[in-house]
Amino acid sequence: MEGPPVSAVPEIVVLSGGSSSEREVSLRSGRSVAAALPEARLVELPGDDLPGWLDGSRHVVLPVTHGGWGEDGRMQARLESRGIEFAGCGSEASALCMDKVRTKAVMRQAGVPAAPETGFDASAPPAAERLIALLGESLVIKPSDQGSSVGLLMPRGRAEVASALASLKSGRWMAEPRLVGRELSIGVLDGEPLGLVEIVPLSGVYDFTTKYTKGASEYRYPAEVPPAVGAAAAEAAARLFRACGCRDFARADLILESDGRFHFLEINTLPGMTETSLLPKSASCKGVDYPGLVRRMVAPALSRFHRRAAR
Repeated sequence: MEGPPVSAVPEIVVLSGGSSSEREVSLRSGRSVAAALPEARLVELPGDDLPGWLDGSRHVVLPVTHGGWGEDGRMQARLESRGIEFAGCGSEASALCMDKVRTKAVMRQAGVPAAPETGFDASAPPAAERLIALLGESLVIKPSDQGSSVGLLMPRGRAEVASALASLKSGRWMAEPRLVGRELSIGVLDGEPLGLVEIVPLSGVYDFTTKYTKGASEYRYPAEVPPAVGAAAAEAAARLFRACGCRDFARADLILESDGRFHFLEINTLPGMTETSLLPKSASCKGVDYPGLVRRMVAPALSRFHRRAAR
């Protein structure tokens, strides 16, 4: 039995929203993307479910659903099961990259420099003394399966570390040393690294509020780093993208220490696309403007749609 005829020109559907803690940022991303792609239909999801009318024979999805169900592979698996082509990483790579502890293991296997970490559940956190012995007294504690700046804690010393651990109510968490250095980010588009962006938070900490408040950080792009360091970081970002099974686009974050060594922190499969977001800045370093970036983000999914239609 034949399925419905496949449209020669699919409608692009931009999905934003959902119920994660990053919902408001996702809505902003969706509006920005839709403004750059006027032929697309913007859908602001009220919760964690796909619209029933989405049809793989007529639609291609460009998701900007940050965090939770929209980014951790569950939405991607649902799209795959319904035969709907979509931009960005598939379900397996999305699930992997959402788990920072698993991603760190892949980094090491791929030879990408990564700081040590300890993962744990909030219901059974390690003792403060043990964490300090393993990782040092100045730590970063954050959810292991949320956005990079969600729930961020930066305790120093036994009393602060113990207090931070006691404040955790639920979920999976990780601790890692607080590295001192320059905060950098780099996009990857179609497997190719873009430009390095340096983030200079005026408060000194690049947390969730600082990240999404206009004027709370300075951005320098392309970042001024020695050419050899920049080339090595770009190559490592592309290698990490491949090792994690990513496709289409992603953004990797790293710390550059004063001695020129860098350590990657994570790779983000559905990076923000707001007016303060890092991926558009990274793309601009290579001469790709915002509308051009959006079109290049969705182009591979359109190609996959047309290849399937031709079969």
